[in-house]
Amino acid sequence: MDLLRIGVVGCGAIGREHINRITNKLSGGKVVAVSDLYVEGAHKVGDPIGATVYSNSADLVHDPDVDAIVCTTPGFAHQETLRQALEAGKPIFCEKPLTTSAEESLEIVEAEMAGGKRLIQVGFMRRYDKGYMQIKEMIDSGEFGAPLYLRCTHWNPNVDNGYTTEMAVHDTAIHEIDVIHWLVGDDYESARILMPKQTQNKNPELMDPQLMYITCKSGIVAGIEVFVNCHFGYEINCQIVCEEGVIDLPKPAMPSYRKAGGQTTPIEQSWKNRFTHAYDRELQEWINSTRKGEVNGPNAWDGLIANVTADALVRAQTSGQEEPIQVGPRPDFYK
Repeated sequence: MDLLRIGVVGCGAIGREHINRITNKLSGGKVVAVSDLYVEGAHKVGDPIGATVYSNSADLVHDPDVDAIVCTTPGFAHQETLRQALEAGKPIFCEKPLTTSAEESLEIVEAEMAGGKRLIQVGFMRRYDKGYMQIKEMIDSGEFGAPLYLRCTHWNPNVDNGYTTEMAVHDTAIHEIDVIHWLVGDDYESARILMPKQTQNKNPELMDPQLMYITCKSGIVAGIEVFVNCHFGYEINCQIVCEEGVIDLPKPAMPSYRKAGGQTTPIEQSWKNRFTHAYDRELQEWINSTRKGEVNGPNAWDGLIANVTADALVRAQTSGQEEPIQVGPRPDFYK
C-alpha cells in the first residue's frame, strides 16, 4: 500500500489535532474523509484538505476510498465506530479509552477475536513519550532491581463544569493506568481511593483531588494523584522506586529566566504541547504498521485491562473500600 487513506471520525479538539498532524507533519497517510454529528465543524476541517464529509461514522467506515479509521469521538461513542470498523475489516486507531466500561470493552475484544485479525490500536500515547520510553528501558535493564512502588501525579489547571468525579478515572487517570501496567509488566489485583480535603476551586458535584492506589499481583503499589483544578499548570510526574535506585520521569525542557528580582521556570499549561511529540510518534508508527498490515501498539486487550481497572476505581470512589481487579490471562491472540 503506497498511501494509507484515512477517515477521521470526530472533528473536535483532538480530531482536529490529528487531522493537522497527518496532513502537515507525518508521512505515508492522507485524510480522505471526516465525519461528525456537527457537520459544519466537519466541513471546516474537511473542506480545506479536500476530504469527503459525512454526518455519521457508518458512511465513513464503509466508504471504499477509506483504508483505515482514526476515531476521536467522546469515549461513550467509541463502541459503535469500533464495531463498524471490525465488521468492515478495516484497521482502526481509537483514542483512549477503548470504551467507557469493561463490559463494552470485552464485547469489542470478543468481536475482534471472532474476526480472526487484530485491527484495533488504542491511543495510549504515554508509551510513545520519550521520557516514559527511557524509564521503561531503565526498568527492563535490571540495573535498578525490581520496582517496589510508584508515585504518579496528574495535575491539570482546570476543567469545565461538565467534568465529573468518574471522569477523573475514565478520562484522566486512564493514562496512568495503562502506562504503569506497561512500565512494570505486572498484572493488577486491587484498587482503592482516598478523598483528601477538597479544593474550593471546583464545581460542588466534583470530588477533587483524588488519591488512587493500585496494587499489583507481585505486591507493587502505584499511587496516582489526580488534581484537575490545581490552577498552576499541566504537569505529569512519575517516580519508580526500585530495589537498587529511584527513577524519575524527566520534565519537559522549559527555559528558565531571571526577571524582576526572581528566577522562574515556566510550567506547561496544555496537554497538547506536553505530549505533541508523543502523539506524532504514535500516529506515525500506526500509519507505518497499518501499511504493513500489522498492529504493534497498545491493542484492544490493553484497552480492556485499563477499563476493568478504571471500573474498579470508580467502584472504590463510592464504596471507600479496596475493590478487586479481575481481568484474566491475556489470550494468545493478543500476545
